[in-house]
Amino acid sequence: MKLIIRWMLLAAALLLVAHLYSGVEVKSFGAAMIAALVIGLFNALLRPLLVLLTLPVTVLTVGLFLFVINAVMFYAAAGVLGNDFNVSGFSAALIGSLIYSLCGMVIDVAMERIFPPR
Repeated sequence: MKLIIRWMLLAAALLLVAHLYSGVEVKSFGAAMIAALVIGLFNALLRPLLVLLTLPVTVLTVGLFLFVINAVMFYAAAGVLGNDFNVSGFSAALIGSLIYSLCGMVIDVAMERIFPPR
């Protein structure tokens, strides 16, 4: 149940990103749910590999390169989904991923308060 609620809240966060920033476009809530799922899968499967491969650059930039990796995951999800979830460019992906990450952190804190660990 917790996973489904978090997924729906992240989809709503994606709609909020599209509402706040014109460089990100989401057609519907269903498209946002699919996009949130794809972003989550990319972050779970591809992001650790990218973080490992770019570790020297990440260390040199004091962790700022992780923002670029987040933007790449956001942009790649938009590339996979086509017209339902559209990001106008890499700078839009960077700004969109920052807003989406902030929303995700707020959602995670709220979920911990609603569903405390046992």
